[in-house]
Amino acid sequence: MAAEPEGTPCWADAMFTDLEGAKSFYGDVLGWTFSEASSEFGNYTQAYAEGKAVAAVVPPMPGQEGQSAWCLYLASPDAAATATKIRDNGGEVLMDPMQVGDFGSMLLARDPAGVTFGVWQAGQHEGFEAKGTPGAYCWSEVFTREPAKADAFFPAVFPYHVKQMRDDAIDFSLYDLGADPVMGRMRMTDDFPPEVPPYINVYFTVEDCDAAVAKATERGAILRFGPMTSPFGRFAALSDPQGAAFSVIDVKTTGGDMPEFSDATA
Repeated sequence: MAAEPEGTPCWADAMFTDLEGAKSFYGDVLGWTFSEASSEFGNYTQAYAEGKAVAAVVPPMPGQEGQSAWCLYLASPDAAATATKIRDNGGEVLMDPMQVGDFGSMLLARDPAGVTFGVWQAGQHEGFEAKGTPGAYCWSEVFTREPAKADAFFPAVFPYHVKQMRDDAIDFSLYDLGADPVMGRMRMTDDFPPEVPPYINVYFTVEDCDAAVAKATERGAILRFGPMTSPFGRFAALSDPQGAAFSVIDVKTTGGDMPEFSDATA
């Protein structure tokens, strides 16, 4: 597998104070198995679905304990050059490009409206070994209260083309790479409490959305939205027992008409 094209979502990880609890929860809900923790890299622990690497969990470093959250990484051929673009376009680099052994280089950043994301320059670790299969990453959406800032920033840093959904009730865009949509952008409505920061919502594939929701809520997750059937699949949004937001989607169960999109950029 070659390194992903620039701007492609290529990896996801999350910090959990209760690492064993997170492993138990996601193992039950998504069917993940886990590698041995890598003590050389802060007990970074990879998650696998059907033997393929799909995400990672890690305990917080001392002093970094706080709200758990999933972090999505976008592919870059040159993390240092991407860091420059982030700063030049009003974003903030939270952690400068850092070499991670032979695996690759990473940075953490925030867009001008406060959405945190990662950048990954692949070395030996090229990212997701599976997408769209049960337990694997499927899709992601930028949830923001300032959609115009996101729609200007992300295509300035990555080679995205923006398409706006034709719907007066919902402010939603797609970020395309070539002909393929790779990420969505949703405006956060007043349904989101003010204390909820903007974030990137990561979707993981499941065989049965309702069964996954039932299992997750039994294990202490909070159902935030759904389950709902859409043209893209039946999905639901949750917060895990440690507060990290994520979504599950069954891509085989679809309903309704595909929305229409129009170019939002020249």
